[in-house]
Amino acid sequence: MTGSGTYDPIWEKKYSEGHAERYPWDCIVSFIFSNAPRDREKNEIRVLEVGFGTGSNLWFAAREGFSVAGVEGSKSAVEFANKRFMKDGLKGDLRVGNFTDLSFEDESFDLVIDREALCCVGETAQQKAVREVHRVLKKGGKFHYNGYADSHSSYRAGTPGPDRVIQNITGGNLVGVGPIHFISRKDIDQFFAKGWKLHKVQRLELTEMLTPSGGIHAEWFVVAEKTDG
Repeated sequence: MTGSGTYDPIWEKKYSEGHAERYPWDCIVSFIFSNAPRDREKNEIRVLEVGFGTGSNLWFAAREGFSVAGVEGSKSAVEFANKRFMKDGLKGDLRVGNFTDLSFEDESFDLVIDREALCCVGETAQQKAVREVHRVLKKGGKFHYNGYADSHSSYRAGTPGPDRVIQNITGGNLVGVGPIHFISRKDIDQFFAKGWKLHKVQRLELTEMLTPSGGIHAEWFVVAEKTDG
């Protein structure tokens, strides 16, 4: 999630009330091990996560020996992550911040992770965030982009809001998570049109078979490489 202006306070409420992710997502584990540079030691490879929540993905990466950093809009989530890192003797640059205006130097990371954080803002903010990711990535660096797809049941169970977000979602498995910008294939082509090479574009759909409505959970998995400055 992001900071001022684009950060939905629902996430601070969730994290302040005890919501926490403790273990990494399998897609992130696969991305890091598949795309980390092979010609350097792990502690020389820098990994950034935008919207890291309580830091489970970065916790995993730090335990594996990578140099990690992240930005997250929820102060409670960042506090939780920093305390966990300290308890486990891990190092990480974990900041409260806004992923549309990253406070890191140009070309300073080898890998950047987004796991369904960027899609929590509108189209304009998301485009800006992708440009910021491009700026802080080294040439040849890889970006894991993961957002909810427009075939998701929750897309049809909300009302259109500003800048193409769907708000007031009443159905599907995204009730209570705030506004979502559901991503189309066209969006992906636009986000990664300049300065990127797409290595993977996959849409995963899971259909719930035990309910009459047969709800669909749908998300994109994209791996993009920075090709120029």
